[in-house]
Parts: sequence; C-alpha cells; structure tokens
Amino acid sequence: MLCTPLFRKTGILLFLLTVSIIVQAQFKKNEITWAKNGTGFYEVAENGIFLITPAAAQPVSMIATATQLTPQGGKPLEVADFEVSNDNNLILVFTNTAKVWRYNTRGDYWLLNKSAGTLRQVGKDKPAQSLMYAKISPDGKKIAYVSNNNIYVEDITTNKTIALTSDGSRQLINGTFDWVYEEEFGCRDGFRWSADSKSIAYWQVDARQTRDYLMLNTTDSIYSFTIPVEYPKVGQPPSFVRIGIVSAEGGNTRWLDIPGDARQNYLPRMEWHTSNTVMVQQLNRKQNETRVYTCNILTGSALEIYRETDKAWIEIKSLWNDGDPRGWDWIENGNAFLWVSEKGGWRHIYRISADGKKETLLTTGNYDIETIKAVDNKNNYVYFTASPENPIQLYLYRTKMDGKGKPELVTPSALKGTHGYEISPEARLALHTFTNRSTPFAYEFIQLPEHRPLREEESIVKTMKPDSNKNIEFFQVTTEDGVTMDGWITRPANFDPSKKYPVLLYVYGEPGSATVEDTYSAGHNRLFEGSMAEQGYFYVSFNNRGTPTLKGAAWRKAVYRNIGRINIRDQAMGIKKLLQERPYLDTSRVASWGWSGGGSSTLNLLFQYPEIFQTGIAIAAVANQLTYDNIYQERYMGLPQENLEDFVNGSPVTHAKKLKGNLLYIHGTGDDNVHYQNAEMLLNELIRHNKQFQFMAYPNRSHSIREGEGTSEHLRNLFTDYLLKHCPPGGR
Repeated sequence: MLCTPLFRKTGILLFLLTVSIIVQAQFKKNEITWAKNGTGFYEVAENGIFLITPAAAQPVSMIATATQLTPQGGKPLEVADFEVSNDNNLILVFTNTAKVWRYNTRGDYWLLNKSAGTLRQVGKDKPAQSLMYAKISPDGKKIAYVSNNNIYVEDITTNKTIALTSDGSRQLINGTFDWVYEEEFGCRDGFRWSADSKSIAYWQVDARQTRDYLMLNTTDSIYSFTIPVEYPKVGQPPSFVRIGIVSAEGGNTRWLDIPGDARQNYLPRMEWHTSNTVMVQQLNRKQNETRVYTCNILTGSALEIYRETDKAWIEIKSLWNDGDPRGWDWIENGNAFLWVSEKGGWRHIYRISADGKKETLLTTGNYDIETIKAVDNKNNYVYFTASPENPIQLYLYRTKMDGKGKPELVTPSALKGTHGYEISPEARLALHTFTNRSTPFAYEFIQLPEHRPLREEESIVKTMKPDSNKNIEFFQVTTEDGVTMDGWITRPANFDPSKKYPVLLYVYGEPGSATVEDTYSAGHNRLFEGSMAEQGYFYVSFNNRGTPTLKGAAWRKAVYRNIGRINIRDQAMGIKKLLQERPYLDTSRVASWGWSGGGSSTLNLLFQYPEIFQTGIAIAAVANQLTYDNIYQERYMGLPQENLEDFVNGSPVTHAKKLKGNLLYIHGTGDDNVHYQNAEMLLNELIRHNKQFQFMAYPNRSHSIREGEGTSEHLRNLFTDYLLKHCPPGGR
C-alpha cells in the first residue's frame, strides 16, 4: 500500500507521534498490535488505521481510512480495538464500548471488507453494546462472538447467523467468564477458533449455585436497588466450569471429560493443539496442584501428560504473560511447549515434550525469570526478562531452547535500571523502554538480537534525559528478624540532619504487587497535593516477604497462610530499624498509607504496632479476610474450613480494638472487588471499643474511587489535609 502525498511529507512526524501514542498505551495495556509478519505494528490515528514499519524507508502506510470506517449516513467509527484477517483484506473493528467490571469488553463490531469496499455491522440484530470478543475465523469466512452469554457465528458472505449456544443467562455463562475468573485469573475471552475453522472450543461457567453479593445503589434513582454479582467468598466452592467443543456449523456441544470434581477445581487455561486436540490446564481448589491434559475433541477423553505440586501455591501463565493467560507456547512445530515453574526454588523456564515424557530446564541459576517476552522458533531462542544481580531492576535475556546454551544478556549492560520490551513475532523488532530512579521513561525501536536502534538519532542513549536533582535514595535494611528488604526513601527539601522530620510509609505488602522498583515513578505520591519534599516529609517504602519481587520462591511464598502477620511484621520492623539508624526521623510522627491490600496492611500496622505508627490512611481495604473472593484468598491462605485461625489472626478487624492513633478510613460503596461490607464491619468493631476515627464513604464509587465529577480532586484534598493535620510536616 502506498502512502498519500500528505503522508509522504509528514510520515516521519506521524511516525514519531504514533510512537509516542503507542508508548503511552504500552504502560496502560502492556501490548502492541504487531503485524503477523513481525515487521511492523498497527495503530489508530485520525480515525484511520495505519501500519507502522519502523525499519522501512517509508515507515507509515494506511490500511483503513476514516472514510472507509464511516457507516453510511454516520460518523467515523471510534476504533477501540481491531483485528486484521490473515489475508489483510478484512478488518474487524470494535467500537461503542462499555465496561464489564474492570475493562471495556462489551460493545459493537463492524467489518470492513476492503476488496468489496463494504462496511457493515456484525450482529446487527443483537442489542447495542452487547457483543464481546468477536474474532475472524482463520480461513476468513466467519466471525464468532458472544452476546448475552451465548456464542454466535456469522457467515461473512451471506450474513447468516447461527447460535452455537442458547442456554446462556446471567449465571450460566458461555464464551466468557464470571467476576472471579476475570479478576483473579485474567480470564475474559472464553472461546477459541480451531486452526481449520471448523470448530470452536469454549468455557461454560455455571454460577447458579454461587451466591450473589448484592451491591446497593442508592444514588441513581429515588428508590434504591441492588446489583447482584456472582461472587464466591473465601470458603465457598468454585462455580462449576467445563469446556466444550462445538461445530462452527452448529449442533450439540461435546463436553470434555476432565477428571475431578468441577466444583473443587479450576480450568484457567485452554488452547488448541491440533485440529482434534486441545490442551487444558487444571488447578485444584487450593491451587497447589496443577495438571495438564491433552483432550480429544472427538471423544471428549482427557489424557494427563503433566503434573506439578507445591507446598504453597502454583502460578498460572498470566503471571509471566503480562496478565493474560491466553496462548500456549508451542515450539518445535507443536512437538514441545515452554512451561514456567518455581518448583526448583526459582522461577525458571522448562521445555516439555507434547506427550509430557521429556522435560528440559532452559534457564539455570539462583535467580528468577520475570516473564517470557518472545519465542524465536527460527533461531531456537526464547527471550525473557530477569535481573540476576538486582531484583528491583529488569533486563532482557535470551537462551537456546535445546537446553544446551547459557542465558545471554541482550540489554546493553551500561543501562542500569528497569527495561521493558514489546517484541514482534519471531523476535525481529521490539519497542524498548527504559527508566531508572533518575531517568524518566525513554523509548526506542530496536532490532534483535543485536539490540540495535533502528534510528541512531532516536536511540535511548541519545534521547534519555536523566534528572540529576531527583530526590530519592534506594537502600536495603536488615530487620531484627534477619530479614533484608529493598527500599526507597525521599528526603525533605532543605533537609537539616540536626532536626527531626515526619516519615510516611507507602505500603502494599501482599502477593499482588511490589512497591520498590528502580523506576522514575518511585517515590511519587499521587494522592498528595503539592510536593511532600517541599512540605518537609520523608517518604519511604519496602518490599516485604510475600511481595512478588525477584528474590526466589521462598521469599514470595513465606506469606502463605500468613497474610496480615509476616508481611506486617516485616514492614513494622523495617520502619523500626530505620528509626534507629536515622536519628533525624521523628518517632512521634510516623504514618502509613495504602490502597486495597495496602489499605489492609496500613490498618494492621496501625492496630498491631501502635507503639510505632501514630497515623494511618487506609483506602478500600480488606478489613476481614473472610469477605474476599475464594480464588485469591484461598490461593494465599488455604481453606478457612481447615485453618480459620490464620484468616482471623491476619484480619485488621480482629485487632481494631488496639487502635491508639489517628485513622482515616476510605471506601467506595459501589466497590465490586473489596465489598463495602468491609468498611461497616470495621466501623462496628471500632465503635464497639469506643475508638475514634475519621471515615469517608464515596457513594457508588468502585474500587478505584474515580467515578463522578470532582472525585479524584476530593480524595487528594482529603488525603493531604488529614496527613498535614495528624502527621504535621517539617523539621523540629
């Protein structure tokens, strides 16, 4: 395709603009839409779709104009996402989107047929904004999609639609997932085309035996109403989930005969292998045993080929695939696949034969890989990120997939910090991003494996702008328990070591996130109005045991059945040691804040260690571990039927009676994740013991507390004013 004269003149400018857009998107979505041949990527701009080929002399070409994407008599489609068919003739556009829990995964789809010059709506007879996960079949003849929890196939030539399922309802879900699978496994798209386009494999979630949590909406009408969410609380069995195979022409579904009680197991991963087989990963309810099955779609039989167990828990692919569990890393033309495991004490990559009989360790050493980034089948390499020398940094490595080579550092060794990569198919090109404690995010396109910038003048080395005035110190602290934690700390402006200053701890503390990473954003508090340094605060954070930093499985899994205890003690002892080592920190002005799991940690720090912490700001916290969902809480804590005392002893509500300091507790009443009941349970306990505190409920706001005009500004002001009042700033 040739560019128009306009794009011939402004192609480089548009290219740079598009790169800027895609880099911003990368940190929001962690993805780039690469062309299938790996030489470029697609991007939306000016209501059109462009192909960016960074290595080409003419890097920008248009594959769909705004005119082509304008329905007759209407306005150009606002493209939220799109798919390009294998022959590049069909473009399936996702638009008019609506949120389903966290993400805008519901909307309308339009199909552009470039050769025919037509644009038509897919599923036009279905309700507006009801289509989900529409996909073009590999042969380019059909489109499959989900609407109102049923799966449909539409013929592209005749527009004829066939319903593959008809029993879908709010709690009987075909082709997508319920709340808890989406939240904790990252499962959203729930069906897969076979390579020959003849069949579709799909999940069915039967949540009819799962109790609803009734969220109460009191703001959107004069009479309040409830919003039911099928939400299995910890201690409740999982919803019944099964996988079926159905012909793309319609007919009966053949259900796979996977061993085990479906209400005591999970099926978080399924992909096609051959035209007659699919691979399925099963996790038991405790998530400490996983099995992989090869399933015959003609008979429904399931053959176990691999099994792994752990004393704590086993992670699934979403951990090392940027949060997305989809895909099966086939190599050797489908005769083997890549597998990531912590069974040796460190997170490493293994090659496993398709029949499960041969296993080869590909990465060796006392370090963790962070994630698989790409597979180069042609040259027999797997690319992955890791940081063997410093767990708070990240670099790109590669190693041979035959197990005979040693890991090779691909990232330039001189660039110390945190590197990110979005790598094209077969590892030809990559968008490389870089940051560290003193360098804002910089980016470049590179060629692999040389790691050579495609344009030398745009290389990170030449374009990055280090901030020599960045006020942050990275350090390690060893507590009285012998635990060494990584941390960062920022100092007040005009710091005088002869004075004493307040210190604010930023904490998360649970397996979902680490707060200490070597990035430019470290040390920034988005909820504080103005500059904490100018006001006169020290600001500090630690990676305690149980956080997902790259320090080995024993470090991460020390928190098993100990959330609310080990992680809390590590944080408290970290602050205690810091107060001892740095006499300019004021022991009478110590505060903590956190959100979600960090809110829970803040509550526990304030309640369990009142001799250290005088002030806490907790947002959207799990106050009672028995209120949270079963997948997350049982993964890290076990089953309350077996070890109830661990849940009780780790819950802030148990220790609320010990409150001595200043507490600001904040929660959205429309939080579908950490339910508002946590706030009222905690409030009742504080009231029972006559503990005074400040409470802010944000009406009908979700877990992010950002909906509604003025909400974010109000929250920032509330946070800032409370901290200034109860943990006064400045040296004394």
